[in-house]
Amino acid sequence: MARPVWSGTLTFGLVSLPVQMFTATDSHTVRFHQLQRGTSDRVRNKRVNERTGEEVPLDEIVKAFDAGDEYVLVEPDELDDIAPGRSKTLEITGFVDLEDVEPIFFDKTYYLGPKGKEYTKVYALLEKALTDADRAGIATFVMRNHQYLVALKAESGLLTLHTLHWADEIRDPRDEIDDLPGRTKVTDRELKMARQLVDTLRIEWKPEDFHDTYQEQVKALIEAKRTGESVEKAEPPAESTNVVDLMDALRASVDRAKKPSGRGGSGKKRADGSASPPTQIRDAAAKRRRSAGSGKPTTGGGKSKKGAPLDSLTKAELYRRATDAEVAGRSSMNREELVEALRGTRRHRATS
Repeated sequence: MARPVWSGTLTFGLVSLPVQMFTATDSHTVRFHQLQRGTSDRVRNKRVNERTGEEVPLDEIVKAFDAGDEYVLVEPDELDDIAPGRSKTLEITGFVDLEDVEPIFFDKTYYLGPKGKEYTKVYALLEKALTDADRAGIATFVMRNHQYLVALKAESGLLTLHTLHWADEIRDPRDEIDDLPGRTKVTDRELKMARQLVDTLRIEWKPEDFHDTYQEQVKALIEAKRTGESVEKAEPPAESTNVVDLMDALRASVDRAKKPSGRGGSGKKRADGSASPPTQIRDAAAKRRRSAGSGKPTTGGGKSKKGAPLDSLTKAELYRRATDAEVAGRSSMNREELVEALRGTRRHRATS
């Protein structure tokens, strides 16, 4: 069994419930040691007296506040003496509707359990009351010389404690981000296509379907270096979608999402498992930018190549013709597949 990270008394009204708090989450980050390059010698951090250069034992280290002209020493028991509730009380101030607590306030999650079988009835009573009311208890408590604002929730038959950020810890996005959209306008056509993409990519929330692919790649890298094998590099980051090419990107994304093979068909995958944007979108964008600068037509169906053989067209021009011909699945096709699809469209029109 895990050891509790805190124990004390939960109080609501005149009811007291001795509880223990346990960490609810774990990290699977790959841990590295520090070595001196060229050796197998570990490098460790030491607490050193900066005046003498000598290492200081942990029990000789005290906290001190720099008051400018002197250091003010503070002992651990002095901090405990001034802590609200002497660090052992979790007092619920009141209960709020869960939907009123914005996600940005949530920080870390803990499990809360009764401190002994004799307290299970009070524990169960509070859990059922919170479930029926769909509310969370807001409280404060002190742990390890820090005071925390927390939300007490009922989840799947037990009580959970979520530490919250204080209001003055939440940064104003308008102070942090220079290029917020503000009153930027979008066209009805763009909005309709964007909504269609959101609807097409709708999934059920199943957290077990997601896993940390980067940590898997780190482990694979370590194993490859250990055995002397080569390591495959990840895909480069996707290029930004130009505003001029937004509709093409949206339309191609919807087409790809509709493929029965699921979310991207045969498109390439990046290291995080997500599909990279179709190459033809970038090709089409580059083609239009070049044409815009020269005053030439931007589509593959322009006068200069209207009757040109399909084999002589660029991939961007082929994709434009496939779009005009409403070729299904064109967003995930390579150049050769676009040529074959367009030839098939021509044969179908000729025989119909």
